[in-house]
Amino acid sequence: MSDPVAASTPADLQCDVAVIGAGTAGLAAERAARRQGASTLLIDDRWAGTTCASVGCMPSKLLIVAGEAHHAVQRAGLFGIEVGNVGVDGAAVMARVRRERDHFVAATKQGFEKLPEGVAQHATARFVAPDRLQLSNGKTVKARSVIIATGSYPLVPEPFDALGDRALTNETLFELAGLPRSLAVIGTGPVGLELAQAMARLGVAVTLFGQDDGLGALKDAEVKAELHRILAQDLTLYLNVEVDARREGAGVRLSWSGAATGEGDFEYVLVAAGRPPRLKGLGLETTGIELDDHGTPVYDPKTLQCGSSSIFIAGDADHDRPILHEASDEGAIAGHNAACYPEVRPTPRSPLFSLIFTDPPVAVLGSPPDEDSLIGTSSYHDQGRARVEARNQGIARFYAEPGTGKLTGAAMVGPGMDHIGHLLVLALIHGETASSLLDMPFYHPTLEEGLKSGLREICQAAHSSLRGDRDQGSPSGA
Repeated sequence: MSDPVAASTPADLQCDVAVIGAGTAGLAAERAARRQGASTLLIDDRWAGTTCASVGCMPSKLLIVAGEAHHAVQRAGLFGIEVGNVGVDGAAVMARVRRERDHFVAATKQGFEKLPEGVAQHATARFVAPDRLQLSNGKTVKARSVIIATGSYPLVPEPFDALGDRALTNETLFELAGLPRSLAVIGTGPVGLELAQAMARLGVAVTLFGQDDGLGALKDAEVKAELHRILAQDLTLYLNVEVDARREGAGVRLSWSGAATGEGDFEYVLVAAGRPPRLKGLGLETTGIELDDHGTPVYDPKTLQCGSSSIFIAGDADHDRPILHEASDEGAIAGHNAACYPEVRPTPRSPLFSLIFTDPPVAVLGSPPDEDSLIGTSSYHDQGRARVEARNQGIARFYAEPGTGKLTGAAMVGPGMDHIGHLLVLALIHGETASSLLDMPFYHPTLEEGLKSGLREICQAAHSSLRGDRDQGSPSGA
């Protein structure tokens, strides 16, 4: 329930739109609202830069490319290049990660300097009524609309929460002075997969544990099996296991059971068990908005509005698509609608598009197939350009409408899929068919050429489907 006294007390600050959280979504929301002529406040207690720049996309990619560099040198003998003994200076690796990360963080912080005077509020915020916020600096805010853009936090469940500094998350891993000798990674989502393989390729003994058989939330069983095979080349992988942990000496003793049973000692444990929305302490119970079973506001993904209220939500806080470009898009939609409230407009969302920067990378786009979907598969095991580069592994699976062959989605793991995925998302947006994609010129020899066999499978299946429909519709059935 809202606080009637707080709701009736004059507020210290008033604005059209208050945004809680100055990450990617919050910054985009504040800009969009201001463009609509709204007066704004942007509230954050840390002003640390975006999750992507500080503890997510950028530092993880810096670690990944270091691992890829070491891996490439180790494989140079395949091409007749002898390099001798190769070592990894773990302290130098981590120093570069932090140095470059700080460069990216500084760039994001420059955006803070462009905010109009009085917009930035250095505090935490909690609701005391749907249109009222209490700030930790003692000030109160009355806002016509409020946008929740508080982001997410790394979950550290039992028993890992009792491991102290031996339990790392993506928010602490990059502060290590050097590389650990051994590392257990808990969780097989994108963060776990990327960092596990990167560490393994830098010479760390890595064991990756998954509570179920999932890998990066892949729904395509064939692509998932291929990714499993690829990852197993670099690290030890246990799926469908329960893991127990305890401090032992200067490290950690893990034991696991389920599909496999065993125990082992590790210097550190990286907990990558997910990033729930950062909503605790927001006072959502005072707003009257509907919450789901996890305490997350129920909202319309096309307007980002919570019910019919003046409260909107965007970015990782809504626990829908935890991806930077989605957070930016959601912030812009929420900011526009919050500024124009009570008039809100639905905005069509782009097709789902996610990447996992393993090597080779994983790309998932569009919708998973249903029982009627046409499916085409391209193998990269003997693809020309991939073989030239000695990266010939992976598969791409395409999904299309029956009859038309219109592309509806894809799941892929293989060389260049982070770039090829962009091509296919554009094809989805423009409603391309497998046939129309095959009409596009494919330069030789490129990785893109590898798509052709799977697209041809869809064309053949679409042709057979149409012929079957015609046959069934004929009087004789022949």
